[in-house]
Parts: sequence; C-alpha cells; structure tokens
Amino acid sequence: MSVQDRLDTSVRAWRARSARRGAAVGAALLLLVGLVLADLMTGPSAMSPGALWQTFLAGPQGADRAAAAILFQIRLPQTVMALIVGGALGLAGLMMQTILANPLASPFTLGFSAAAGFGAALAIMFGSAMIVPVPTWLLTPLCAFVATLSATALVWLVARLKGSQPEVLVLAGIAVLFFFQSLQSLVQFMASPEVLQQIVFWLFGSLLKANWTAVKTAGVIVALCLPLIARETWALTTLRMGEANAESLGLDTDALRRRVFLITAALTAAAVSFTGTIGFVGLIAPHVARAMVGEDHRFALPFAALTGALILVSASVVSKLLSSGAAIPVGIVTAVAGIPMLAAVILTHRGN
Repeated sequence: MSVQDRLDTSVRAWRARSARRGAAVGAALLLLVGLVLADLMTGPSAMSPGALWQTFLAGPQGADRAAAAILFQIRLPQTVMALIVGGALGLAGLMMQTILANPLASPFTLGFSAAAGFGAALAIMFGSAMIVPVPTWLLTPLCAFVATLSATALVWLVARLKGSQPEVLVLAGIAVLFFFQSLQSLVQFMASPEVLQQIVFWLFGSLLKANWTAVKTAGVIVALCLPLIARETWALTTLRMGEANAESLGLDTDALRRRVFLITAALTAAAVSFTGTIGFVGLIAPHVARAMVGEDHRFALPFAALTGALILVSASVVSKLLSSGAAIPVGIVTAVAGIPMLAAVILTHRGN
C-alpha cells in the first residue's frame, strides 16, 4: 500500500470516527429534549402533551392561569436549572479528571461541594446577624459561592507549595473535603432543631429552590465560562496524551491546570450555590463521555455537559414519580443511583 493510500485510509477512518461521535452527541441531545418534556409534564398536577403545548403557546398570561403559573413559575425554572447545573457539573468533572489525571476527581470528591455546604450552613444559621448589603434570598447562595471559591484558593495554595503536581492537588482536595465536612458537622451540632432542618434540606440538593433570578445568575456565570473552556479544548486533549508528550509540544501544563482549576471552581460554585450539594453527576458524566466519544475534548466536553444534564433531569423526573405529594430532593436520587450507574459505566467500557 502506498503512502497516499495509507493517508486516504486514515482520513476516511478519522471522518467515520468523527461522524459516529457527532451522531452520539446528537442522540444525547434528542434524548435530553424528550426528558425535558417529561419533566415539564410530571408533578403533582400532571399535564398532557397537548395541555403543555397549549399552555406554552399561551404564555404566562394565558387563559388558564393555574396551568401557566405551574409551568412558567415552578416547573420551567426547575427544569432549566437542572440543565444548567447538570451541564456545569459534567464539564467541571471532565476538566478536573483531565488536568489531574485521576478518574475519581470531581467537584464533590475534591471538597468544593462540601465548602459550598459549609457556606450555606453559616448563612442559614447566622443570616439574621450578618450585616451584608444583599437581599435575604441571595445571602445563602452568595455564602455558598464565596466558600467554594475559598476552598479552591486553599487547594491551590497547598498545591503551589509542593509544585502543583496532579497528585498534590488531589490530596489537597481530599484534605479540604474532610476539613469543610467537619465544619459542616460543627455548625449542625450548634444549630437549633429548626435551623438544623433547613441546613439538612439544603445539603440534600434540591431544584425546588429554583426561580428565574437564580436561573439567570447561574446561567450567566456558566455562559461566561464557556468561551474560556472552548479555548482550552485542544490543550486538554493534548494533556490526555500524557504530560511529557504535552510538554514536548510546547504546552505549559502548570499554567493550563491553573486556568482550568479556576474555571471549574466558577462552574461548581454556580452549580451548587442555588441547588445545594449534588453528588456523583460530576464523577459519572466524564466517564460516560469518554466511553461514548473518546478523549477528543471537542466531543467529550459537549457530551459530558449533555450527560450531566441528562442525569439531573432524569433525577428530577424520577423524584416526582416516586413521591406524588412532593418531589424528593434530586441530590438523594443522584446519590442512590450514582453507584450502580458508575458500576455500569466501568463494566461496559471497552475503550475507544
């Protein structure tokens, strides 16, 4: 076989592989659309597809005010928030696992979610005593956001003292996880029964707190991160080839880790500040993405975001079906379903 024939064969194989990956992303997107419709139709007041369509076309000021209120003020904000949070956690998880070369890395396992929980617990317990010029409804998410960024700074500071190596970042993240979990326990121990109930409900992770203001705030943060993520696509793909290979191609791996670490912190903070702690999404979504589309981050990043959104919207649907009176917090559903989902991904993964 001539050199030109081998080149043509390689090009055809690459195009076929890219087509399969694109088809996988398209199929995931179609499945997500179906789940979004199912999420909007399920709940204590069920809606048929026809009623959903008519209410949507009529708008918030439609003739059926009850249906309009349910759709536009309750269900739609929760569904959109599930898309934003699931997508953000999926992206953050994949980028963390890439820069740390660790399949167990995620916003949850590295302590970011625990830090958010501690910040929220402080706001719930001492909110009335805090003199902060922000609306009351924004105090808890703001404290969770600040605590998440503080945990990021703490992990990075510890890692910088030891050279910012991936294993050091992982160990620092685990230390931060236990540190903030301990602080969470301390605050819960000191809280009154009424305050403790509010803290525990926030830690469960729920979409019930979603409203349009929260959706806009989280959505803007995630949207601002997307161009920064797109800039790092090729660098992240190169890093998956191995650190030595990446550095031989001129990639500054330490600078890349620093940039990506800040992006993942912002994504995580935006995701959990308004919904509470939601585990396993950022851990499972990257494994599903790699199993389906491989290591090329042009496809893996969108697929991880779609998978995260799929998991969270599915959890929302399941939580409503399991409890007809009030939806079970999605954080509980993802925690229960996370272990068998991860086991299924591991057992069915055959490489790329």
